[in-house]
Amino acid sequence: MPIEISRQLTPSSPSSGEAWGGRRCLCPAAPPDPTGRGLRRSAAQVQVFPFATTCTFVHLTTASLVMLAIWTLGLHRLPSLGRGVLNKVAPLAGFYLLGFWATNVALAAVNVSLVHTTMTLEPVFSVLLSVAFLKFAPSLSALVALLPIVAGVAVACSADSSFTWFGFAAALAANLAFQFRNMYSKKYMVENSMDSFEAGGNYTGLDEVNLFACITLASTMLMVPIVLFVDGTSLIARLESGVGHFSAPWFGKTALAGVCRAVDVLAGYALLARVNPFTHSLSNCARRIGVIGASLILFNIPTSTQSLAGIGLAAAGTLAYSFSNR
Repeated sequence: MPIEISRQLTPSSPSSGEAWGGRRCLCPAAPPDPTGRGLRRSAAQVQVFPFATTCTFVHLTTASLVMLAIWTLGLHRLPSLGRGVLNKVAPLAGFYLLGFWATNVALAAVNVSLVHTTMTLEPVFSVLLSVAFLKFAPSLSALVALLPIVAGVAVACSADSSFTWFGFAAALAANLAFQFRNMYSKKYMVENSMDSFEAGGNYTGLDEVNLFACITLASTMLMVPIVLFVDGTSLIARLESGVGHFSAPWFGKTALAGVCRAVDVLAGYALLARVNPFTHSLSNCARRIGVIGASLILFNIPTSTQSLAGIGLAAAGTLAYSFSNR
């Protein structure tokens, strides 16, 4: 059965939630693209179609088909997969799936702008994980720069009418999962580069494109039993009763969201292969500011002065953090 969060929709919540009795059903599942179109489309999907897990499965399946098409058309070389490579890809697929899933849960629970505002905490998680697992010691100026980010998120959350602790926790969980994915993906990329150098350029490990492709394919396979367990019974009941949004336009829009997300994460991996995880997280935060503004306009979300002040404070903290790491 889907997880249902009973919350009366507010005027700031864009939605056909009225059609579902003024509630949003949350079923675990979605991350951001350079233009924000993928996340905005995903937000619209989970608000109209109350099965976030199913939406995520369609997104992942679409991304998998895109990568299979790239291989089939010869646009990128096929990877050489061994047990060692698969063992390294498996945990990355798990982190990616959890992050994807938690993001869609958050999108179904709170406003898109609040999800992205919460996810500007990305540098905080990046520092915490680096200290815990990489024994990295950040500078005092970097730690001080994190304070306005945390304060800005707190201010924005306290002023947002759509705020729920469940949605906030889901956004934090997505942040944590994606940071683990980025950290271990970068570790794999560095090790792969060293192995390739030692093999005189003949090493056939995964580059960033094939790494993303394998992670996506593995995540899709992992998602099959999850979507059957979480949404299966309810989806069958809706199909039998003739209630739902299983129309060609729905599948088209959901598939388009999947393509946008595939391009988004692929671009993110191309960047991660060339920079460290800190720079990657900062670029994500810079992009999120644009997505927050676009979502406020696109979904016509009423925003208070306090909420805008919180968003601005978090953005200023991100800028200060970027300067502290130069």
